[in-house]
Amino acid sequence: MNNNFKQYHPFVYFLLLGTVLVSLASSMAVPFLAVYLASSLHLDAVTIGIILGAGPLTAMFGGFIGGTLSDLFGRKNFMILALSALGFVFVALTEVVNPVGLLLLSILQGLGSSFFGTISKALMGDLTPQHKRYRLFSTRYVAVNLGFSIGPMTGAFLGIAGSVTTFLATGILYFLYAVVLICLFRKYQVKEAKSADTEKVSLFGACQVVRNDKALLLFILGSVLLTTVFGQMSVTLSQYLAKGMESGIELFGLLMSINGITVLLTQVFITKWSERYTLFQRIVAGSLLFACGEVGFAFSNSWFSFILFMIIFTLGEILVVPAEYAQIDQITPPGMRGTYYGAQGFNELGNFLGPWAGGMILSAYGGQPMFLTMALISLVSLIFYTAGRKAHRAAQLIAKGEG
Repeated sequence: MNNNFKQYHPFVYFLLLGTVLVSLASSMAVPFLAVYLASSLHLDAVTIGIILGAGPLTAMFGGFIGGTLSDLFGRKNFMILALSALGFVFVALTEVVNPVGLLLLSILQGLGSSFFGTISKALMGDLTPQHKRYRLFSTRYVAVNLGFSIGPMTGAFLGIAGSVTTFLATGILYFLYAVVLICLFRKYQVKEAKSADTEKVSLFGACQVVRNDKALLLFILGSVLLTTVFGQMSVTLSQYLAKGMESGIELFGLLMSINGITVLLTQVFITKWSERYTLFQRIVAGSLLFACGEVGFAFSNSWFSFILFMIIFTLGEILVVPAEYAQIDQITPPGMRGTYYGAQGFNELGNFLGPWAGGMILSAYGGQPMFLTMALISLVSLIFYTAGRKAHRAAQLIAKGEG
Protein backbone atom coordinates (compact mmCIF):
# COMPACT_ATOMS: atom_id res chain seq x y z
CA MET A 1 0.00 0.00 0.00
CA ASN A 2 2.87 2.34 0.89
CA ASN A 3 4.54 1.61 -2.45
CA ASN A 4 1.29 2.48 -4.23
CA PHE A 5 1.10 5.74 -2.30
CA LYS A 6 4.68 6.67 -3.21
CA GLN A 7 4.31 5.94 -6.91
CA TYR A 8 3.60 9.62 -7.76
CA HIS A 9 5.39 12.89 -7.04
CA PRO A 10 4.06 14.50 -3.79
CA PHE A 11 2.82 17.50 -5.78
CA VAL A 12 0.64 15.18 -7.86
CA TYR A 13 -1.17 14.04 -4.70
CA PHE A 14 -1.91 17.65 -3.76
CA LEU A 15 -3.34 18.23 -7.23
CA LEU A 16 -5.51 15.12 -6.86
CA LEU A 17 -6.73 16.22 -3.43
CA GLY A 18 -7.44 19.68 -4.82
CA THR A 19 -9.40 18.07 -7.67
CA VAL A 20 -11.68 16.35 -5.14
CA LEU A 21 -12.26 19.54 -3.14
CA VAL A 22 -12.85 21.76 -6.18
CA SER A 23 -15.19 19.19 -7.76
CA LEU A 24 -17.09 18.91 -4.49
CA ALA A 25 -17.56 22.66 -4.14
CA SER A 26 -18.35 23.20 -7.83
CA SER A 27 -20.94 20.41 -7.85
CA MET A 28 -22.85 22.20 -5.12
CA ALA A 29 -23.02 25.30 -7.31
CA VAL A 30 -22.79 24.65 -11.06
CA PRO A 31 -25.53 21.99 -11.49
CA PHE A 32 -28.00 24.25 -9.69
CA LEU A 33 -27.04 27.45 -11.50
CA ALA A 34 -29.94 27.18 -13.97
CA VAL A 35 -32.40 26.93 -11.07
CA TYR A 36 -30.78 29.95 -9.39
CA LEU A 37 -30.96 32.05 -12.56
CA ALA A 38 -34.63 31.16 -13.06
CA SER A 39 -35.90 31.40 -9.49
CA SER A 40 -33.78 34.20 -8.04
CA LEU A 41 -33.05 36.34 -11.12
CA HIS A 42 -36.22 35.39 -13.06
CA LEU A 43 -34.44 34.87 -16.39
CA ASP A 44 -36.23 33.03 -19.19
CA ALA A 45 -35.16 29.60 -20.47
CA VAL A 46 -33.59 30.92 -23.70
CA THR A 47 -31.43 33.45 -21.85
CA ILE A 48 -30.37 30.83 -19.31
CA GLY A 49 -29.46 28.44 -22.12
CA ILE A 50 -27.29 31.06 -23.82
CA ILE A 51 -25.55 32.01 -20.58
CA LEU A 52 -24.85 28.45 -19.46
CA GLY A 53 -23.95 27.24 -22.95
CA ALA A 54 -21.29 29.92 -23.40
CA GLY A 55 -19.04 28.36 -20.75
CA PRO A 56 -18.64 24.88 -22.28
CA LEU A 57 -18.33 26.38 -25.77
CA THR A 58 -15.50 28.64 -24.58
CA ALA A 59 -13.89 25.72 -22.74
CA MET A 60 -13.63 23.78 -25.99
CA PHE A 61 -11.04 26.30 -27.24
CA GLY A 62 -9.71 27.44 -23.86
CA GLY A 63 -8.03 24.14 -23.07
CA PHE A 64 -5.96 24.25 -26.27
CA ILE A 65 -4.98 27.89 -25.79
CA GLY A 66 -4.13 27.42 -22.10
CA GLY A 67 -2.20 24.21 -22.71
CA THR A 68 -0.16 25.78 -25.51
CA LEU A 69 0.64 28.89 -23.47
CA SER A 70 1.74 26.72 -20.56
CA ASP A 71 4.10 24.83 -22.89
CA LEU A 72 5.61 28.13 -23.97
CA PHE A 73 5.80 30.02 -20.69
CA GLY A 74 5.43 27.43 -17.93
CA ARG A 75 2.52 25.95 -15.99
CA LYS A 76 2.65 27.73 -12.63
CA ASN A 77 1.46 31.25 -13.46
CA PHE A 78 -1.38 30.07 -15.69
CA MET A 79 -2.64 27.61 -13.06
CA ILE A 80 -2.71 30.34 -10.42
CA LEU A 81 -4.33 32.78 -12.86
CA ALA A 82 -7.02 30.22 -13.78
CA LEU A 83 -7.85 29.48 -10.12
CA SER A 84 -8.02 33.20 -9.33
CA ALA A 85 -10.35 33.77 -12.29
CA LEU A 86 -12.64 30.95 -11.10
CA GLY A 87 -12.64 32.38 -7.59
CA PHE A 88 -13.65 35.77 -8.99
CA VAL A 89 -16.44 34.22 -11.09
CA PHE A 90 -18.18 32.52 -8.17
CA VAL A 91 -17.81 35.49 -5.82
CA ALA A 92 -19.14 37.80 -8.56
CA LEU A 93 -22.17 35.53 -9.06
CA THR A 94 -23.40 36.70 -5.65
CA GLU A 95 -23.68 40.27 -6.94
CA VAL A 96 -24.12 40.29 -10.74
CA VAL A 97 -27.72 40.23 -11.99
CA ASN A 98 -27.33 41.68 -15.50
CA PRO A 99 -27.62 39.00 -18.24
CA VAL A 100 -24.63 40.42 -20.15
CA GLY A 101 -22.53 40.35 -16.99
CA LEU A 102 -23.62 36.78 -16.28
CA LEU A 103 -22.72 35.80 -19.86
CA LEU A 104 -19.23 37.24 -19.41
CA LEU A 105 -18.85 35.37 -16.12
CA SER A 106 -19.89 32.15 -17.83
CA ILE A 107 -17.28 32.71 -20.54
CA LEU A 108 -14.63 33.43 -17.90
CA GLN A 109 -15.66 30.31 -15.99
CA GLY A 110 -15.27 28.22 -19.16
CA LEU A 111 -11.82 29.67 -19.80
CA GLY A 112 -10.70 29.26 -16.19
CA SER A 113 -11.89 25.69 -15.82
CA SER A 114 -10.44 24.59 -19.18
CA PHE A 115 -7.11 26.33 -18.49
CA PHE A 116 -6.76 24.75 -15.06
CA GLY A 117 -8.02 21.31 -16.09
CA THR A 118 -5.67 21.05 -19.06
CA ILE A 119 -2.62 22.56 -17.37
CA SER A 120 -3.00 20.53 -14.17
CA LYS A 121 -3.19 17.32 -16.24
CA ALA A 122 -0.12 18.42 -18.20
CA LEU A 123 1.79 19.13 -14.97
CA MET A 124 0.80 15.74 -13.60
CA GLY A 125 2.12 14.22 -16.81
CA ASP A 126 5.37 16.20 -16.45
CA LEU A 127 5.90 14.74 -12.97
CA THR A 128 4.87 11.14 -13.75
CA PRO A 129 6.69 8.49 -15.83
CA GLN A 130 4.80 7.50 -18.97
CA HIS A 131 4.10 3.93 -17.85
CA LYS A 132 2.23 5.26 -14.81
CA ARG A 133 0.13 7.90 -16.56
CA TYR A 134 -2.84 5.69 -17.46
CA ARG A 135 -3.28 4.80 -13.79
CA LEU A 136 -2.80 8.46 -12.89
CA PHE A 137 -5.53 9.58 -15.31
CA SER A 138 -7.79 6.88 -13.89
CA THR A 139 -7.13 8.13 -10.35
CA ARG A 140 -7.86 11.71 -11.40
CA TYR A 141 -11.09 10.53 -13.02
CA VAL A 142 -12.12 8.97 -9.70
CA ALA A 143 -11.17 12.17 -7.85
CA VAL A 144 -13.52 14.18 -10.08
CA ASN A 145 -16.33 11.64 -9.64
CA LEU A 146 -15.79 11.51 -5.88
CA GLY A 147 -16.24 15.26 -5.61
CA PHE A 148 -19.30 15.28 -7.83
CA SER A 149 -20.80 12.32 -5.94
CA ILE A 150 -20.49 13.98 -2.55
CA GLY A 151 -21.10 17.61 -3.50
CA PRO A 152 -24.78 17.73 -4.53
CA MET A 153 -25.84 15.52 -1.61
CA THR A 154 -23.82 17.60 0.84
CA GLY A 155 -25.23 20.84 -0.51
CA ALA A 156 -28.78 19.50 -0.39
CA PHE A 157 -28.30 18.17 3.16
CA LEU A 158 -26.95 21.53 4.36
CA GLY A 159 -29.68 23.36 2.45
CA ILE A 160 -27.22 25.54 0.51
CA ALA A 161 -27.05 23.80 -2.90
CA GLY A 162 -27.16 26.41 -5.67
CA SER A 163 -27.51 29.29 -3.23
CA VAL A 164 -25.54 32.52 -2.92
CA THR A 165 -23.79 30.96 0.08
CA THR A 166 -22.51 28.11 -2.07
CA PHE A 167 -21.25 30.47 -4.79
CA LEU A 168 -19.37 32.51 -2.19
CA ALA A 169 -17.90 29.41 -0.50
CA THR A 170 -16.83 27.97 -3.88
CA GLY A 171 -15.13 31.22 -4.83
CA ILE A 172 -13.25 31.40 -1.53
CA LEU A 173 -12.14 27.76 -1.94
CA TYR A 174 -10.66 28.54 -5.37
CA PHE A 175 -8.72 31.49 -3.93
CA LEU A 176 -7.45 29.37 -1.02
CA TYR A 177 -6.42 26.59 -3.40
CA ALA A 178 -4.45 29.14 -5.45
CA VAL A 179 -2.62 30.30 -2.30
CA VAL A 180 -1.86 26.71 -1.29
CA LEU A 181 -0.47 25.92 -4.75
CA ILE A 182 1.79 28.99 -4.62
CA CYS A 183 3.23 27.70 -1.34
CA LEU A 184 3.60 24.17 -2.71
CA PHE A 185 5.36 25.38 -5.85
CA ARG A 186 7.91 27.07 -3.61
CA LYS A 187 8.26 24.10 -1.25
CA TYR A 188 8.78 21.43 -3.90
CA GLN A 189 10.56 23.61 -6.47
CA VAL A 190 8.46 22.02 -9.18
CA LYS A 191 10.28 22.17 -12.49
CA GLU A 192 8.04 23.81 -15.05
CA ALA A 193 7.91 22.21 -18.48
CA LYS A 194 8.44 24.64 -21.33
CA SER A 195 8.71 24.14 -25.03
CA ALA A 196 12.20 23.09 -26.03
CA ASP A 197 12.24 25.87 -28.62
CA THR A 198 10.19 28.70 -27.15
CA GLU A 199 11.43 31.31 -29.61
CA LYS A 200 10.27 29.38 -32.66
CA VAL A 201 7.09 27.79 -31.31
CA SER A 202 4.11 30.13 -31.00
CA LEU A 203 0.40 29.69 -30.57
CA PHE A 204 0.08 29.82 -34.37
CA GLY A 205 2.95 27.36 -34.70
CA ALA A 206 1.25 25.01 -32.25
CA CYS A 207 -1.91 25.17 -34.35
CA GLN A 208 0.15 24.21 -37.39
CA VAL A 209 1.72 21.25 -35.58
CA VAL A 210 -1.66 19.97 -34.41
CA ARG A 211 -3.25 20.49 -37.82
CA ASN A 212 -0.51 18.47 -39.49
CA ASP A 213 -0.63 15.60 -36.98
CA LYS A 214 -2.99 13.21 -38.73
CA ALA A 215 -3.04 10.72 -35.85
CA LEU A 216 -4.03 13.41 -33.35
CA LEU A 217 -6.84 14.70 -35.55
CA LEU A 218 -8.22 11.18 -36.05
CA PHE A 219 -8.06 10.44 -32.32
CA ILE A 220 -9.89 13.71 -31.60
CA LEU A 221 -12.62 12.85 -34.13
CA GLY A 222 -13.05 9.44 -32.49
CA SER A 223 -13.17 11.12 -29.09
CA VAL A 224 -15.81 13.60 -30.29
CA LEU A 225 -18.03 10.69 -31.32
CA LEU A 226 -17.57 8.86 -28.02
CA THR A 227 -18.19 12.07 -26.08
CA THR A 228 -21.39 12.49 -28.10
CA VAL A 229 -22.47 9.12 -26.70
CA PHE A 230 -21.43 9.36 -23.05
CA GLY A 231 -20.64 13.04 -22.39
CA GLN A 232 -24.20 14.26 -21.94
CA MET A 233 -26.00 10.93 -21.96
CA SER A 234 -27.97 12.10 -18.92
CA VAL A 235 -29.73 14.84 -20.92
CA THR A 236 -31.46 12.53 -23.41
CA LEU A 237 -31.92 9.68 -20.93
CA SER A 238 -33.70 11.97 -18.47
CA GLN A 239 -36.07 13.22 -21.18
CA TYR A 240 -36.84 9.68 -22.31
CA LEU A 241 -37.50 8.35 -18.81
CA ALA A 242 -39.56 11.37 -17.75
CA LYS A 243 -42.02 10.80 -20.61
CA GLY A 244 -41.79 7.06 -21.19
CA MET A 245 -41.57 5.46 -17.74
CA GLU A 246 -43.73 5.59 -14.65
CA SER A 247 -41.74 7.34 -11.89
CA GLY A 248 -39.16 8.06 -14.59
CA ILE A 249 -37.59 10.99 -12.77
CA GLU A 250 -36.99 8.86 -9.67
CA LEU A 251 -35.46 6.13 -11.84
CA PHE A 252 -33.21 8.66 -13.56
CA GLY A 253 -31.94 9.95 -10.21
CA LEU A 254 -31.17 6.38 -9.16
CA LEU A 255 -29.34 5.67 -12.44
CA MET A 256 -27.14 8.76 -12.01
CA SER A 257 -26.27 7.64 -8.49
CA ILE A 258 -25.47 4.14 -9.76
CA ASN A 259 -23.24 5.67 -12.43
CA GLY A 260 -21.18 7.49 -9.80
CA ILE A 261 -21.13 4.60 -7.33
CA THR A 262 -20.03 2.14 -10.02
CA VAL A 263 -17.09 4.40 -10.89
CA LEU A 264 -16.03 4.69 -7.26
CA LEU A 265 -16.38 0.97 -6.47
CA THR A 266 -14.90 -0.62 -9.59
CA GLN A 267 -12.44 1.86 -11.08
CA VAL A 268 -9.35 0.69 -9.17
CA PHE A 269 -9.98 -2.97 -10.01
CA ILE A 270 -10.77 -2.28 -13.68
CA THR A 271 -7.72 -0.04 -14.07
CA LYS A 272 -5.36 -2.71 -12.75
CA TRP A 273 -7.05 -5.44 -14.78
CA SER A 274 -6.99 -3.44 -18.02
CA GLU A 275 -3.29 -2.59 -17.84
CA ARG A 276 -2.49 -5.96 -19.42
CA TYR A 277 -4.09 -4.68 -22.65
CA THR A 278 -3.05 -1.90 -25.04
CA LEU A 279 -4.70 1.52 -24.89
CA PHE A 280 -6.38 0.82 -28.22
CA GLN A 281 -7.84 -2.44 -26.90
CA ARG A 282 -9.21 -0.61 -23.84
CA ILE A 283 -10.89 1.98 -26.06
CA VAL A 284 -12.37 -0.77 -28.24
CA ALA A 285 -13.71 -2.57 -25.16
CA GLY A 286 -15.14 0.66 -23.78
CA SER A 287 -16.83 1.53 -27.07
CA LEU A 288 -18.40 -1.94 -27.25
CA LEU A 289 -19.69 -1.55 -23.69
CA PHE A 290 -21.16 1.85 -24.63
CA ALA A 291 -22.92 0.27 -27.60
CA CYS A 292 -24.18 -2.61 -25.46
CA GLY A 293 -25.49 -0.18 -22.85
CA GLU A 294 -27.29 1.95 -25.43
CA VAL A 295 -28.88 -1.09 -27.09
CA GLY A 296 -29.93 -2.25 -23.64
CA PHE A 297 -31.55 1.12 -22.89
CA ALA A 298 -33.43 0.89 -26.19
CA PHE A 299 -35.16 -2.35 -25.21
CA SER A 300 -35.39 -1.93 -21.43
CA ASN A 301 -38.82 -1.79 -19.85
CA SER A 302 -38.06 -2.29 -16.16
CA TRP A 303 -35.99 -0.67 -13.43
CA PHE A 304 -33.80 -3.78 -13.19
CA SER A 305 -32.85 -3.75 -16.88
CA PHE A 306 -32.10 -0.01 -16.87
CA ILE A 307 -29.88 -0.44 -13.81
CA LEU A 308 -28.08 -3.41 -15.39
CA PHE A 309 -27.32 -1.58 -18.63
CA MET A 310 -26.32 1.59 -16.77
CA ILE A 311 -23.66 -0.46 -14.97
CA ILE A 312 -22.47 -1.86 -18.33
CA PHE A 313 -22.43 1.64 -19.82
CA THR A 314 -20.44 2.98 -16.85
CA LEU A 315 -17.83 0.23 -17.17
CA GLY A 316 -17.24 1.46 -20.72
CA GLU A 317 -16.81 4.99 -19.37
CA ILE A 318 -14.21 3.79 -16.84
CA LEU A 319 -12.17 2.23 -19.63
CA VAL A 320 -12.49 4.99 -22.22
CA VAL A 321 -11.93 8.24 -20.31
CA PRO A 322 -8.38 7.61 -19.00
CA ALA A 323 -7.39 5.62 -22.09
CA GLU A 324 -8.21 8.56 -24.37
CA TYR A 325 -5.88 10.87 -22.45
CA ALA A 326 -3.16 8.23 -22.26
CA GLN A 327 -3.51 7.66 -26.02
CA ILE A 328 -2.95 11.38 -26.67
CA ASP A 329 -0.04 11.38 -24.23
CA GLN A 330 1.54 8.51 -26.16
CA ILE A 331 1.73 10.52 -29.40
CA THR A 332 2.70 13.87 -27.82
CA PRO A 333 6.02 15.36 -29.04
CA PRO A 334 8.50 16.56 -26.38
CA GLY A 335 7.63 19.96 -24.95
CA MET A 336 4.07 20.00 -26.29
CA ARG A 337 2.15 18.09 -23.62
CA GLY A 338 -0.04 21.07 -22.74
CA THR A 339 -0.83 21.71 -26.40
CA TYR A 340 -1.82 18.12 -27.11
CA TYR A 341 -3.79 17.71 -23.87
CA GLY A 342 -5.55 20.95 -24.74
CA ALA A 343 -6.33 19.70 -28.24
CA GLN A 344 -8.05 16.73 -26.63
CA GLY A 345 -10.47 19.29 -25.18
CA PHE A 346 -12.01 19.75 -28.63
CA ASN A 347 -13.93 16.57 -27.84
CA GLU A 348 -16.19 18.91 -25.83
CA LEU A 349 -18.00 19.38 -29.15
CA GLY A 350 -19.57 16.01 -28.38
CA ASN A 351 -21.17 17.49 -25.26
CA PHE A 352 -23.10 19.77 -27.60
CA LEU A 353 -23.79 17.24 -30.36
CA GLY A 354 -25.08 14.56 -27.97
CA PRO A 355 -27.99 16.51 -26.45
CA TRP A 356 -28.75 18.29 -29.73
CA ALA A 357 -28.77 15.26 -32.05
CA GLY A 358 -30.18 12.94 -29.41
CA GLY A 359 -32.97 15.38 -28.62
CA MET A 360 -33.92 15.75 -32.28
CA ILE A 361 -34.03 11.99 -32.85
CA LEU A 362 -35.98 11.48 -29.62
CA SER A 363 -38.55 14.11 -30.61
CA ALA A 364 -38.94 12.89 -34.18
CA TYR A 365 -38.66 9.10 -33.88
CA GLY A 366 -38.73 8.12 -30.21
CA GLY A 367 -36.42 6.49 -27.69
CA GLN A 368 -35.41 3.27 -29.42
CA PRO A 369 -34.05 4.92 -32.60
CA MET A 370 -32.19 7.46 -30.46
CA PHE A 371 -30.44 4.84 -28.30
CA LEU A 372 -29.65 2.65 -31.32
CA THR A 373 -28.19 5.65 -33.18
CA MET A 374 -25.94 6.37 -30.19
CA ALA A 375 -24.83 2.72 -30.18
CA LEU A 376 -23.94 3.01 -33.87
CA ILE A 377 -21.99 6.24 -33.26
CA SER A 378 -20.00 4.47 -30.57
CA LEU A 379 -19.01 1.74 -33.04
CA VAL A 380 -18.23 4.23 -35.81
CA SER A 381 -15.75 5.98 -33.49
CA LEU A 382 -13.55 2.88 -33.71
CA ILE A 383 -12.98 3.57 -37.41
CA PHE A 384 -11.26 6.83 -36.49
CA TYR A 385 -9.26 5.29 -33.65
CA THR A 386 -8.09 2.50 -35.95
CA ALA A 387 -7.08 5.00 -38.64
CA GLY A 388 -5.34 7.17 -36.04
CA ARG A 389 -3.37 4.19 -34.77
CA LYS A 390 -2.22 3.37 -38.31
CA ALA A 391 -1.31 7.01 -38.96
CA HIS A 392 0.80 7.15 -35.79
CA ARG A 393 2.62 3.96 -36.72
CA ALA A 394 3.30 5.33 -40.21
CA ALA A 395 4.67 8.58 -38.74
CA GLN A 396 6.94 6.59 -36.43
CA LEU A 397 8.32 4.58 -39.35
CA ILE A 398 8.99 7.76 -41.34
CA ALA A 399 10.74 9.34 -38.34
CA LYS A 400 12.95 6.26 -37.90
CA GLY A 401 13.76 6.27 -41.62
CA GLU A 402 14.78 9.92 -41.46
CA GLY A 403 16.79 9.20 -38.34
